[in-house]
Amino acid sequence: MDPDQQAIPLPQPSAEYFSWDYRLQLIGLGFAFYAAVFLLSHLLSVALSRTYNSLLAKEKVFWDLAATRAAFGIQSTIAGLRALTEDSALSRDRVRGQEDWSWFNVLTATGFFVFENVALHASSVVFRSFDLPLATHHFFALSGYAGAVVWDSLGHFLPMVTLLLEMSTPFTCISWMLLKAGWAHTLFWRANQWVMIHAFHCRMVLTYYMWFVTLTHWGEVSTHVALPQRVLFFTGLALLTFIINPIWTHKKTMQLLNPVDWNFGNKPAPLNGATQGQSEVSVKPHAS
Repeated sequence: MDPDQQAIPLPQPSAEYFSWDYRLQLIGLGFAFYAAVFLLSHLLSVALSRTYNSLLAKEKVFWDLAATRAAFGIQSTIAGLRALTEDSALSRDRVRGQEDWSWFNVLTATGFFVFENVALHASSVVFRSFDLPLATHHFFALSGYAGAVVWDSLGHFLPMVTLLLEMSTPFTCISWMLLKAGWAHTLFWRANQWVMIHAFHCRMVLTYYMWFVTLTHWGEVSTHVALPQRVLFFTGLALLTFIINPIWTHKKTMQLLNPVDWNFGNKPAPLNGATQGQSEVSVKPHAS
């Protein structure tokens, strides 16, 4: 932040965002909204999709979660692009800047990640399985945004840019649903796969940018960001940069060349109209 920007007072969020009652209401709103999207996906799919009705129960849960993540991905992409492109308190002070719209997104995103963790662990109990990498991923997501609520002087630029990592989820949802429906050899599926692979490469570039921002603002980060939040952020960012993003990008690229459902035992893509109900599930699903 240059001296001219420091002299200009930054706009402050509304006082209601520092009320715990109001915060909990918005977190609850985020949870309820995405739980409703999950339920709506189930009801519409039961009524309209023959493919959905032929899936195993665990695959149906993954289908509905994919649709829910896609909806959250749209919200997240809008918030992330706004943080990157708009002249706002966030862009003028990348460590402490906050605005009403960023608070809304932090709180509703926290509600979404609460829902994701509840869905993950409930699914683990029901289907007697546990996916440690996925649980770790969800732990860091929920802890990071909950931390941004607790340590409320933390700026929202990096949390909003982090949300932009969800840009790939709508394309991942389309890819998996069409693959299960037997459309993996169509031009539309391949075009979506190309866009999705590009989105995963953009995710990798975005993580490099986040490292750049934090390192070039290290003095402010170490002064104004609480130590537990720094540990969570940099551990999660390191996992994303060096493990999760490269693995997912590789898998999505290989899936374009060899359409298989790597979420469930690397099953080959069915032909259009083939039923899925008799298949066996041997591998736990992965988030993407």
